[in-house]
Order: sequence, then structure tokens, then C-alpha cells
Amino acid sequence: MARFFFYSICMFLLLTTCKQNNKTAKVVTAANAGTLALISGKMQGYINQRRLPGMSLLAIKNGNIIYNERFGFSDIVDKKMVEEGSIYRIFSMTKPITAVALMTLYDKGKFKLDDKLSKYIPEFEHTLVYNEIEGKHSTEPQVNEMTIRHLLTHTSGIGYGWGDSYVATLYRDSMFIDDPLEIEGVVKRLAKIPLKNQPGTTWEYGHSLDVIGYLIEVLSEKPLDEYFESAIFSPLEMNDTGFSVPKEKRNRLVEIYTLDEEQNLIPHSMSVNEDIKNEVTLFMGGAGLVSTITDYGKFCNMLLNKGELNGQRILQETTVELILTNQLPKGVKYEDGKGHGLGGAIDLETREYFWGGSASTKFWINQNNDLIVIAFSQLMPANSEFAENFKSIIENALRSDYE
Repeated sequence: MARFFFYSICMFLLLTTCKQNNKTAKVVTAANAGTLALISGKMQGYINQRRLPGMSLLAIKNGNIIYNERFGFSDIVDKKMVEEGSIYRIFSMTKPITAVALMTLYDKGKFKLDDKLSKYIPEFEHTLVYNEIEGKHSTEPQVNEMTIRHLLTHTSGIGYGWGDSYVATLYRDSMFIDDPLEIEGVVKRLAKIPLKNQPGTTWEYGHSLDVIGYLIEVLSEKPLDEYFESAIFSPLEMNDTGFSVPKEKRNRLVEIYTLDEEQNLIPHSMSVNEDIKNEVTLFMGGAGLVSTITDYGKFCNMLLNKGELNGQRILQETTVELILTNQLPKGVKYEDGKGHGLGGAIDLETREYFWGGSASTKFWINQNNDLIVIAFSQLMPANSEFAENFKSIIENALRSDYE
């Protein structure tokens, strides 16, 4: 394994030197390669201790792959190993892709970020905001009407049906009743539910990017899956990313697991993979996609490369800058004082754009260090410890490069 790392780093140096033109290539020593070898032991430990079923790991530096390995099982019962082409449910890591798809329409002049949503989806013009008065449920009009920027930064006031709040019960009681629906029906039903907060005042995680998915359909006059394919997946050759898994690829689909009361890995009881084995008609821009780590690496590489990859321009450079910089309204913060770009969070110190999915997938795009780190597993609820540790080891191995 150590020899693999040494040769990987050597190849990285060769490629980086060729690609950097007049820039001076940094030196990655054999000692750094040895540090990378810590990944194998650390990650295999999660598998041996049965804390995770399996995982795929990818790190890209200056556009070149410096780590690409897999550990554990895609199916524990059948002892089927994770493979390079293993397909994962990425859930909320769909959101950055949806944001990018919308911003390709921004580049075409189809909308402005601060346009009112009701300009394109009129049902939201009169959406009310929940307000409890003297212990009684009440509503009030929007003070500043919801904009597209609000949706892309989760400051729209739209939440999920989580928790015990009154608005959460409304989501659960009415959002997906009479399934199956298409996204148009879901969004128009959503417009009838009071917002949890006044738009632009609070970061509230929710269905905002699902609304963006429908907005893409309105602006492009195409179903969301078709627009994703033509605008992003086909140009970037993301051949294993989509809203469903074709029959011929189902043997590559990774099973989803959870932990029982004794912390033993067991198949997830929700049968969360069953829907994507059938024809999908409900295209959820907030959580619907499957992908491979290789495909998602191409997507991240395109963003880090300012909107272009392998001669295919997806976005204008200035548009990528909007996505990868803080777009929160004044006075609003994401968790731990972090910012939020379009479709993903922003570390204001490191300029990292990042997000994760509810089945333990996560990615980071570090603009300061030209580094992409992606980690996929399939465990619910999400546990990102392994991903954080992988990222930390990679960064420590390359730290002398940065300083």
C-alpha cells in the first residue's frame, strides 16, 4: 500500500508540473506518501469494527487524482465488495447539482437571483408565514417576498416536516399525500403551507432545492431529469448519475444500512433503494440522485476549475464564483458561524464549499488549496466521522504543500 502511495504522489508531481505552466510545482515528499498510508488502517478499522458497511474515498489535488480507494462491502449479507463503479444514494448531495443546473439558466439570462419566485411560480405570491400569537396559531403576509436567492441559500422560510412544530405537522399531513406525484404537484401543494420564518431572516433547512428543481422545469421547459442530463451529466460524462438505476446497473447499487440497539449493522428498514429501481416520476432536486464517487469527482472538478472540465464549459467563471461564495442575507449565519453559497455551505476561513447526504456521503471543495475530498458510505442516520478523518489525513499529508 505504501508503494502505491509513493507512485501515486510521483505521478501527481509529474502531471502537476506539466499542467502548471509557469507556476512552480510544490514538492510532496516520500514522508508525505507514508502519511497517506495511515488512511488504509484507519478506514479499514471502521469496517473491521462493523461501524460502517463499506466506503469509497477520492481526493483530487490540482485536478489530479491523488487517492482513489475502496473498503468494505456494498452488500454485507452476500459479502459483495465495494467496487470502483459502485452506485450510491447521495440524497442531499443532489442539492449542489440542482443549484448548478439552475445557474446554467442564469447564464442564459432566464432569471436574476433576486427575482421574486412568484414571477415564475405564481402560487407563492400569497404564501403566508406562520406566527404564534398568545399561544394561538396564526399567520401573516411575507414582509419581503421570497426570492430565488432565498431558495438557494435555505433562507426562504421553507422547512422539512421534521420535529413537533405546528408547521412540521402540516408538511407531514399534506405534502406527499396521494402519492405518487410529480414535482409540480408537490411544489404547488407546498406553496399552500405557511413558511416557518419570514424569507431572508433565518437559515432553515428544507424543501427549497426541491422548489428549485421545479423552477428549472419551468424555465427550461424540460423535465428535470432531461435537463440534468443535457446540461451537466452528458457534457461531464457523468454516466452513472441520475434519478434511477437501470436494470443492467443494479448489481452495482450499494445497500443502505443502519445500526440496531446493540450497534450492529443491519439493512435499513425503510427499503430506501426500492423506489430508484423503478421508473421515477417524482424528480426531487433536493435529494433524488444516485451517483458514483468518480462521477461526483467530475462535478466537483468542474466547479473548482471555474466551470469547465475537459473542454466542456458548464458555467461562466463569474457564476461559479457566486456558487462558491457566501450568499446569505446580512445578519444570517449557517451553523457554527459558517456561510452558505448556492446549494452548499461555505467555510468562510478556508473557502471550502461542502455538503453531505443523509446516508453518510460528503464532499469538500477547497478553493485555497485546489483540493477536492469526497467520501461515500451508505449508513443512515448519517455519520461523517470517517469522512472527516479521511479529509484530515489527506490535508496533513499535503500540508507542507500549502505552507
